[in-house]
Amino acid sequence: MNKEILVDAIGFTTRVAVVENGTPVELYVDQEGSERLVGNIYLGKVQNVLPGMQAAFVNIGLEKNAFLYAGDVFFPGDQYDKLEQIPQSRKINDLLNPGQNILVQVAKDPVGTKGARVTTHITLAGRSLVLMPTVDYVGVSHRIEKEEERTRLRKILNEIKPKDRGVIVRTASAGKTKEAFQEDIDSLLKLYADIEKRAKKSKAPKLMHAEQSLLFRTVRDLLMKDVDRLFVNDKGAYDELREIADLMAPKLKARILFKDSEALFERYETEAKIDKALARKVWLKSGGYLIIDRTEALTIIDVNTGRFVGKDNLERTITATNCEAANEIAQQLRLRDIGGIIIVDFIDMEKEGNRQLVLQTLKGALKDDHTRTHVFGFTHLGLVEMTRKKTGRSIGDTLQMICPYCQGDSKVLSPQSVFSKVRKQVISVQHGSKIKRMYIEVNPEVLACMEMLQKTHGELFPAVADADYYVKANDSLHMEKFLVKPLPDKKVAEYRKSCKIMR
Repeated sequence: MNKEILVDAIGFTTRVAVVENGTPVELYVDQEGSERLVGNIYLGKVQNVLPGMQAAFVNIGLEKNAFLYAGDVFFPGDQYDKLEQIPQSRKINDLLNPGQNILVQVAKDPVGTKGARVTTHITLAGRSLVLMPTVDYVGVSHRIEKEEERTRLRKILNEIKPKDRGVIVRTASAGKTKEAFQEDIDSLLKLYADIEKRAKKSKAPKLMHAEQSLLFRTVRDLLMKDVDRLFVNDKGAYDELREIADLMAPKLKARILFKDSEALFERYETEAKIDKALARKVWLKSGGYLIIDRTEALTIIDVNTGRFVGKDNLERTITATNCEAANEIAQQLRLRDIGGIIIVDFIDMEKEGNRQLVLQTLKGALKDDHTRTHVFGFTHLGLVEMTRKKTGRSIGDTLQMICPYCQGDSKVLSPQSVFSKVRKQVISVQHGSKIKRMYIEVNPEVLACMEMLQKTHGELFPAVADADYYVKANDSLHMEKFLVKPLPDKKVAEYRKSCKIMR
């Protein structure tokens, strides 16, 4: 498989795309004003303890207090010294008190109306492993599948890890030596000791440790042996990437290449495919399409046959569309970085064998996704339930904003509904003014609607003495916006040229 990484750095925005066989499969963006918080460690102050929710709100210095579940609270030295021993029955008011200072790490970015979710299970990622300083635990990435290698790695880490500390071996560490792990552990232990030392001298709330930049994470998490080339279009970013590679992946440093091009993301039509990843409707090659709608609670994906009509068998046509959709859904989830609960409404199939085929296609397509996913199968209503681990903002959350007109409803008033509002406003203005002649500015579609209604129903406005209605179409007006004001005699000649006169 051909695999490349494209890094587009333009100062205030850095974008990283992972491309497999000519198709962008992952996209990461660092943009001023929407920085990633996941991984940041804060000295926070407990604001409220809520026994009824078994949670607490913690002030970490952000606009909204962070949310901390009882199950995410664990302190070194507790009687439970292993991760799997922590009981779920512990009560939040036995663990925390209002005003208490506590070291926490952001597990999920703030999204919508919700603040960040935090945990006391601190993790620090290195190149070869992840250090868990608050629990006694040894884990190996599930992507390292060979049992012999998993056993070897566990043996090494059990020998060198400090007592009462935890580690998880990363996927890129298959085949590494004890010395490589020891170097990583020593570095991460030193970092955590420094964080603890500064936290004891600091006043909450305060940031104790910020997660590394996107360029650093690109080398640490993405630049692996299976990456053929990394192209970057900014000289400063190129130098920084090579410096990071010197420390973390010296053998792969030669694969970092400078390509002086503002249009780096035109390679493999990456720019166009990012635009596709922001669209609500995604077309399939067959002519079918997906509709992807996101809410704060979950993501809903609807599958439709669209222009695909098949050849001779309805069930076969539907199954083919659903299988194609399953592959595209896996790609879109990964590219958009959608997490949480996901509901997929595939087209109804009569045969159980076909439903299982679609499920297997979906599960197979998700195997390349580095983020943990679970597909639970079809519900009684014929919907597929699945989850995908949710941490930071999706690409849509980073690159888009809520529409200032519809406030996220994705709908606006129809032209006829807007005219009804215009008519009421006209009557109100006439009632409070000696001048009964009115000047009205509306969106062109609203004016077209008014003309149609006038042909069908005659007069649009109440019969008022000396009242004429000068209506002008304004292309720059939003569909729902309009202007109504009295029109003095001295302005009539000027407005007569550009307005349509109605009664």
